Amino acid sequence: MSTHPTTITAPEGTPFVSVTREFDATPEQLFRVQTDPELVTQWLGPRDLEMVLEEYDARPGGQYRYIHKAQDGTEYAFRGVFHTVEPARLVIQTFEWEGAPGQVCLENATYEPTETGVRLRTQSVFPSVEARDAALQNGMEYGINDSMDRLADVLAKQPS
Repeated sequence: MSTHPTTITAPEGTPFVSVTREFDATPEQLFRVQTDPELVTQWLGPRDLEMVLEEYDARPGGQYRYIHKAQDGTEYAFRGVFHTVEPARLVIQTFEWEGAPGQVCLENATYEPTETGVRLRTQSVFPSVEARDAALQNGMEYGINDSMDRLADVLAKQPS
């Protein structure tokens, strides 16, 4: 597992969540692992949930939908639309947990080359402070941290 920490910032009273993480990879490698459907299933979401990927079309106008299944049978479905996809540079997409219909976030992810790899910055804008706070109270931080650690693990296994 990578030694780089994931930083999650959620300023009180705002609808924003920022996530920053550095990876020992190139921007191109990170982009590929984040957008290749076969690789997405290996890192997206907490490791204690099974993932079913129904659709993942990372191109402008493309859609995605996936379901995380808990051992007790509980399902958590997510969906969205990719708006901007600039390989290894920028991805802008919507994000919606189907358990809170209509609470659609706008997410902006940038890939910044560093001296030792790449810095991923994701900014999420929720429709309200209440929606953001509800997401945080329902395990968002746990899911992000575990996903970022799993993403680092998948990147470490990729060819240079």
